[in-house]
Amino acid sequence: MSDYKLSASLGGHEDDVRGVVFPHPNFALSASRDATVRLWKLLSSPPPKYDCSISSHGSAFVNAVAYLPPFSTYAEGLIASGGKETTIELRQPGKPPEDVAEATLLGHAHNICSLDVSQEGGWIVSGSWDASARVWRVGRWECDAVLEGHEGSVWSVLAYDRDTIITACADHLIRIFSPTGKLLRTIKGNTDVVRALCRVPKGHSSKADFASASNDGIIRLWQLDGRQVAELHGHDSFIYSLASLPNGDLFSSGEDRTVRVWRGNECIQTITHPAISVWGVATCSENGDIISGASDRIVRIFSRSKDRQAEAQVIQAFEDSVKASSIPQQQVGEVNKEKLPGPEFLQQKSGTKEGQVVMIREGDGSVTAHQWSQGAQLWMNVGTVVDAVGSSGKKKDYLGKDYDYVFDVDIEDGKPPLKLPYNLSQNPYEAATTFIQDNELPMSYLDQVANFITTNTQGATIGQSSQPVPAGADPYGTESRYRPGDAPPEPSNIAPPPSRPKVLPQTKYLSIKTANLKTIQKKIEELNEQLINEGSKDVSLNPHQVELLQNMTTHLDQSPSAASKKSSAVTNGLELVMGIVTSWPAAQRLPGLDLLRLLAAATPATAEYRASNGDSVIDVLASSGVFEDRDRTNNIMLAVRVFANLFETEKGRSLADDNFDKIHTLVAKSGAVGSATNRNLTVAVTTLYINYAVLCTSETHSSLPSSLDRAFSLLDDLTTLMRGATDSEAIYRGLVAAGTLLSLGEEVQMAARDVYDIEGALKQAEQGVKEPRIKGLIAEIRGVLD
Repeated sequence: MSDYKLSASLGGHEDDVRGVVFPHPNFALSASRDATVRLWKLLSSPPPKYDCSISSHGSAFVNAVAYLPPFSTYAEGLIASGGKETTIELRQPGKPPEDVAEATLLGHAHNICSLDVSQEGGWIVSGSWDASARVWRVGRWECDAVLEGHEGSVWSVLAYDRDTIITACADHLIRIFSPTGKLLRTIKGNTDVVRALCRVPKGHSSKADFASASNDGIIRLWQLDGRQVAELHGHDSFIYSLASLPNGDLFSSGEDRTVRVWRGNECIQTITHPAISVWGVATCSENGDIISGASDRIVRIFSRSKDRQAEAQVIQAFEDSVKASSIPQQQVGEVNKEKLPGPEFLQQKSGTKEGQVVMIREGDGSVTAHQWSQGAQLWMNVGTVVDAVGSSGKKKDYLGKDYDYVFDVDIEDGKPPLKLPYNLSQNPYEAATTFIQDNELPMSYLDQVANFITTNTQGATIGQSSQPVPAGADPYGTESRYRPGDAPPEPSNIAPPPSRPKVLPQTKYLSIKTANLKTIQKKIEELNEQLINEGSKDVSLNPHQVELLQNMTTHLDQSPSAASKKSSAVTNGLELVMGIVTSWPAAQRLPGLDLLRLLAAATPATAEYRASNGDSVIDVLASSGVFEDRDRTNNIMLAVRVFANLFETEKGRSLADDNFDKIHTLVAKSGAVGSATNRNLTVAVTTLYINYAVLCTSETHSSLPSSLDRAFSLLDDLTTLMRGATDSEAIYRGLVAAGTLLSLGEEVQMAARDVYDIEGALKQAEQGVKEPRIKGLIAEIRGVLD
């Protein structure tokens, strides 16, 4: 049988791809640390070409994704995803991420790291860092059972059949449960954290029922009665994912940069990736193709069929990228260059098994790694070994997760050091931001911490560009990746802060600007085509207008923070967007409203806009009916985001200031305070209220009588919202807004206590969300009130 070769490299994710599924030859799904789930649809073949759309866009890492095949209620099936937000979202594949999820499953208290589906049993099973697995009934969307007894993170769950669930745990044990939560068997035998599970097809030579993989780099094959029947050796590091095909082939991926193909007890192919970690591998049972997700942000599909393989130059480019990649020395152990063979070894000696790796000392003194391909009968260059400073070469466990580094950071004399965990696959800037937020440190330390990470992990990078970066260049680069080395140098030691920083009062305006402009543009064009086909040419866009809109979205995409104030691309596009949000049918206005909220933040032209009758953007939204249509909460949510984003420009703040009463009345009319169940709407409202709180307490407004009146109105809404909200981000932002308003003085503080019962609202928030940041913020507010 032929070897697997690259079928397609799918770029689009902006961070590590942590989960993949391949339910059908025509589409695949991926989940990423960039907080998105993406749907990849096959457009044409050969060569295979795919279209990407975002199915879900959250606010934190997404680690797990699964697919529920079509059933009576959902003809296209459902996509299930979960991650750091601790919730599981169920979404229809064809719907945009702005739409409300079909269901949100609440119950886990920590990061969700695994999902699986039992179609015949009609349930979903999830695994989490909270040391539990949960069973959720499809259609009822409630937790049917909690699988308890684990003494560590549940890294993997397997819906083996309608009556059997298998879990893999950080406590080195495998457990078998019934879907009702009854523990049927505990299996010992692993010597390290168990990370992955998969079903072994009937007829496998080992007669095994399922496979497990762990941090010791060994795949173990088991029968359901707990007997181990085989071990598969080949990986050089942690194994993160397992999959199988009906023909009996098994697949594994891990920290050694490879996907390995197993037949019987032998590895028959090793596919090396130009990445540090290959987090996920999955199979398409219909055609035998496989999919992988890796730390280089790429989703890759591989096929044995020539008809589904990529063009020769694309395959060659992939192989060249593997050859050019850097391998941290910690992945290969101690290397004595003097004792390594030279390049002649590769011509004189053959490998003894698939995936065998040898180190070669090149003529320039560098060390390259070469991997033996049994199928091709040759050594493949898989990268250059580079030194890494500050790592012992062993993964370190911190809070149930494995890291390449866990630094001790002394912040305050006499107190224990803080832990700064870091993986080589992480963006240093992202790791620094997480560390600062988790420990409530000043954001002014951001560059300093990022530079500390970079200084102490030098050399351990993958795919780093050798091109010099011009002085003053955008530190995020063309690939939106922060390079701390491009910022002015800072001392590598972190100085202790003088005191624990306070959050209140908030002094900076907030906005909500995350978006995929290409997706928005595409959706507008699709809906426009529908209008034309339905005979609504009077409100549809003509080809010239579509081109104008394309010019505007391209302009915004290229320079989102500096959209030219007088750019014709923006002003011409703005007029068209206003037409979409007022004249298109209400059900089709969503992408237009999404563009309008981006324009509100990007340019003062939005605030300066006046319709032919003199109406401002606020007046236009007020008369459009969007706030009366409570069945379309996403339209309301985007309109509120428009108001919040106006505060990004001076002209916008002036317009929002002049129209406080109108905006406040519109928000109240929409039911967004007190009765809203849409998380995004509540977050939008609290963001708007933060901005009004910042305005009211600013130097120019704090002494105005109108600021007191506004503070009372806002406090009334905010205390109501905090009593009813369950989302932690919405509660946090509500607390920030309320706490900022209290800085206006004793009169506002007295009203908050005596009229609006803020203490009752604080207690409700305290009981509803057990997060340190919320606890600290409530303590700040009580400190102001005392």
